Amino acid sequence: MNLQTNLHQLTSFSRLGRSFLFSYNILILTFRPEADHFFQWNISSLVLVKLFVQCARFVTFKTMSEVLLFMSSFEIQRLPFLVLPPLMEWIRVAVAHTEHRRSFSVDSDDVRQAARLLLPGVDCEPRQIKAEDCFCATRKLDAASTEAKFLQDLGFRMLNCGRTDLVKQAVNLLGPDGINSMSEQGMTPLMYACVRGDEAMVQMLLDAGADINSEVPSTVNKHPSVYPETRQGTPLTFAVLHGHVPVVQLLLDNRANVEGALQDGAENYTETPLQLAAAAGNFELVSLLLERGADPMIGTMCRNGISSTPLGDMNSFSLAAAHGHRNVFRKLLSHSDQEKGDVLSLEEILAEGSDPGEKRLAPQANGGGTLRTGKARLRALREAMYHSAEHGHVDITIDIRSLGVPWTLHTWLESLRTCFIQHRRPLIQGLLKDFCCIQEEEYTEELITHGLPLMFQILRSSKNEVISQQLSVIFTQCYGPFPIPKLTEIKKKQTSRLDPHFLNNKEMSDVTFLVEGKPFYAHKVLLFTASPRFKSLLQNRPAAENTCIEISHVKYNIFHLVMQYLYCGGTESLHIRNTEVMELLSAAKFFQLEALQRHCEIICSKNITTETCVDLYKHAKFLGATELTAFIEGYFLKNMVLLIELDGFKQLLYEPSPAESPVSSPGICSDILHDLEKTLAARIHSIHLSTSKGSVV
Repeated sequence: MNLQTNLHQLTSFSRLGRSFLFSYNILILTFRPEADHFFQWNISSLVLVKLFVQCARFVTFKTMSEVLLFMSSFEIQRLPFLVLPPLMEWIRVAVAHTEHRRSFSVDSDDVRQAARLLLPGVDCEPRQIKAEDCFCATRKLDAASTEAKFLQDLGFRMLNCGRTDLVKQAVNLLGPDGINSMSEQGMTPLMYACVRGDEAMVQMLLDAGADINSEVPSTVNKHPSVYPETRQGTPLTFAVLHGHVPVVQLLLDNRANVEGALQDGAENYTETPLQLAAAAGNFELVSLLLERGADPMIGTMCRNGISSTPLGDMNSFSLAAAHGHRNVFRKLLSHSDQEKGDVLSLEEILAEGSDPGEKRLAPQANGGGTLRTGKARLRALREAMYHSAEHGHVDITIDIRSLGVPWTLHTWLESLRTCFIQHRRPLIQGLLKDFCCIQEEEYTEELITHGLPLMFQILRSSKNEVISQQLSVIFTQCYGPFPIPKLTEIKKKQTSRLDPHFLNNKEMSDVTFLVEGKPFYAHKVLLFTASPRFKSLLQNRPAAENTCIEISHVKYNIFHLVMQYLYCGGTESLHIRNTEVMELLSAAKFFQLEALQRHCEIICSKNITTETCVDLYKHAKFLGATELTAFIEGYFLKNMVLLIELDGFKQLLYEPSPAESPVSSPGICSDILHDLEKTLAARIHSIHLSTSKGSVV
């Protein structure tokens, strides 16, 4: 028993020693010789950095807090990690956050902010605005200035405790600015009270003369610890940001500027209270701010309603749409419809031919009149439509579309992609039906790289008759009204020819072919230079003089047409029946007679119908006739609205069965949709994107 007790005490002393050495090392590493001071680490920060150093892989900070505090050092060291940042990195980043606060005390929140940067997958809330962080007592200040800093810090702490009976005493400690004194963070006591949601303290500070429209300064000269996110923030901004509805009501009742720091005629570089409420989806605050005259158009549009702000800030419509707050968006929309009027400038009146008597004056908000045009509202809704589509909130996108806002290709594609991922078939059908509203000027590279793959994927996976019909209409529309590119004859000079009198003439023939058991007489001098196939047949024939070359897969009449083409030196004298053209095409392909093959392809392209196109396509794919295949694919796309109703074409698209076709082999027509996509992409690029548009026709 005594031995176990001694071992336990020894282990405890060992752990205590290691912790002491760890803390000592941190203090040495954070010593600043030039400033002659240490950065103090409180107990919570030391414990937290020790845990993070020992294990660098946590999913969330919550997981670390709840789990690691109950684990031994041995268990912590055995946890997996990716890259373990060295201790010096933890100290450097944590101290940087401390210096940013102009403080000499590293707290646990500084370590947490360092973990957000150093560890993947670790996150925690941003540092909260607290009055305790406002104090800075640098050794560079003289005694009087340092004393004033201490007194001001004490005043802020007294107000921060929530004791309304200490307001008068605290104000006396704040300095010459009194109740409107600003901390190192640029915050006034009223702002801190609004952050906490302390309604009673807000009322007391207002009664004591606090400036209700004070702003966090934008410059860092006098207030170097100002958070970038809080610049130009007002008490109303902070109350809205933290969702304190009673405090917001109180501030508005005391005539706080409903637009925050924004002044009439000034550019908006920060979010207004309405923008913050819309982004948070706080319906009650949005309704309250709108009731008090907040302008939902501020943000994206400049104050003159003509151009967008250079920083790309979004207005309340866009923020509500981007975050998916449909009820807030509808509230903004209904308020805009009820209270906002349209005013046309003289330039717009002349450009649009409108009657000057139709102009209306928008209601004045907060004492200032703002001119709004129908174009400005349309631009605002277009941007909201873009952000809702970009973030996958398709219901809001459809709501905006129902207002008459036109589609852009990008918003339409993103909405279609979202509906396809979410398996929302009714919305897919509605979107496909709306494609005709997209102007041809919108047919950009995005349609080829993103639109066509998406639509063909929908066609491949849905197999729904309505969707297939709608996609067929879209593909035909994209293919355009121009005719299918025609096939042209190959003008190939005949190397040699003989008089047709010698065609299948036994006299003077020096080679005999056996076709369907019948002899066919020919001449080497002509065939040897006709094609590589004939040259190979003649060179590989047996040495015996009377040996015939057997042609087993070509009919006699088809072979006769082939030889007639060779002896006559062209296709002019050929009389090809429609029933023979497919077999002649196969024979021309086999004997490598390109000009004859092209002539047969042209005949096929002229005689193609909706009933024969599928079989013709399969045959062309089997033969590898790329030009004819491309022509038929163009025919498919141009006539897809009719073809999609035919069982043969649907089977070709959805249920390819190469084994059942006598002219097919495994792999033939197995990816018809991919080929159609490539053909349509080339067509769109040729008509809408190339420098010589329409050159394909």
